[in-house]
Amino acid sequence: MSDRKSILVIDDEPGLRDLISRLFSDAGYDTATAADGAEGLDAARNSDFDLVILDMSLPKMSGLQVLGGIKEEKPDLPVVMVTAYGSTQTAIEALRLGAYDYITKPFEVDELQMVAERALEQRRVIDENRYLRGELKKKYGFDNIIGSNPDVQRAYVMAAQVAPTSATVLITGETGTGKEYLARTIHYQSPRAGGPFIKVNCAALSENLLESELFGHEKGAFTHAIARHIGRFEAAHKGTIFLDEIGEIPMPIQTKLLRVLQEKQFERVGGSETLTVDVRVIAATHRNRAQAITDKEFREDLYYRLNVITLCLPPIRERGDDIETFAQHFLKIYADDMGKNVKRLTPEAMEELKRHTWPGNVRELENTIERAVILCNGEAIRSEHLMLDGTRRPTPAATQSNAQDIPLTASLRDVEKFHIERVLEAKGWNQSAAAQLLGIDRKTLRNKVKEFHLEKPGA
Repeated sequence: MSDRKSILVIDDEPGLRDLISRLFSDAGYDTATAADGAEGLDAARNSDFDLVILDMSLPKMSGLQVLGGIKEEKPDLPVVMVTAYGSTQTAIEALRLGAYDYITKPFEVDELQMVAERALEQRRVIDENRYLRGELKKKYGFDNIIGSNPDVQRAYVMAAQVAPTSATVLITGETGTGKEYLARTIHYQSPRAGGPFIKVNCAALSENLLESELFGHEKGAFTHAIARHIGRFEAAHKGTIFLDEIGEIPMPIQTKLLRVLQEKQFERVGGSETLTVDVRVIAATHRNRAQAITDKEFREDLYYRLNVITLCLPPIRERGDDIETFAQHFLKIYADDMGKNVKRLTPEAMEELKRHTWPGNVRELENTIERAVILCNGEAIRSEHLMLDGTRRPTPAATQSNAQDIPLTASLRDVEKFHIERVLEAKGWNQSAAAQLLGIDRKTLRNKVKEFHLEKPGA
């Protein structure tokens, strides 16, 4: 298939038509010509051109009629209009109908080439964006679900049902369970897929910064506000905003957020203009919602507004055989990416994976497999490649030997809490060192400390 761009020239003046055609042919383009409006529209409809140069005054059909016909069937095909001097009003009408630009006779050759090149670049960007949207739609598809866990299957079935709507969605689950992936899947399988997907990590920003990030601010609203700032809600217009860790939003901002959900309206910080947006909200949290409401840390009316559809993602340690499925999936991805001949995990390595508590969930498992593929020089990943010795799930013998700390009847949640606290104590409550030993990032550990109400003795 040729990479040469093709241009259709529609003009009833033979001399000008041939001149334009020869100009672009000499510049390396494939060209075709048409002498009247009907012939030109037929050619544009039945062949694949990258650009149309269209005279405004034509026999059989006017240039505006031809433009309308082209845009009806091929809205992304750029059209440059050629108009007579003094026909500005007609040219403006052509722009309104979707023409890329217009030039006025008599024109300079360089001017026509410059406008054509800009139009072709716009077409390239449109084609590239369409391709990328298609790739994103394939990547974030409901048929890409991994594993057979009934709770996960149930969440994805419900997500597929809600995706075509604009309903607000709340996704719950521990850090690393795939909440953002599910949010993106809902967006890219929805009618809003062509619009923006804007993510906000509500736990990563202070109250003042978060308010400005969400709603924007006006120049002079506060110190260092040297220019107007467009907030994330405004940027997400006609698309989706994903509010990650929504349970960390301070109470004053929760009030403003509730209004956006109810009325789709807000004001920028320091501003008086009321802005209206068309945004779908998907929120996520790892926190216990009922407890947060009881502790007066989360507005009950905001929770019910978010809780139109709730999707719950279980931690990987509760997903049984899905650990093996994920491990094989990530192994193939990273082996292919690194060009390595790693094909499987030994039975001992797989057993090691299944014994691990996975406080970082799927994200931690992916990082573990990536590291193992890097370290493995043969076809099979062995236990030593996993580097999980410091964070294995306690075996029955180990649990019995620590019976005074955690009984055999303890839940996996209790085991996780016990192990994190034990590692923190071993590292003198240095969270960076503890997170490194646990194989998770510091933010995940901070969230776990908060979730389990862990405190350094004497603090």
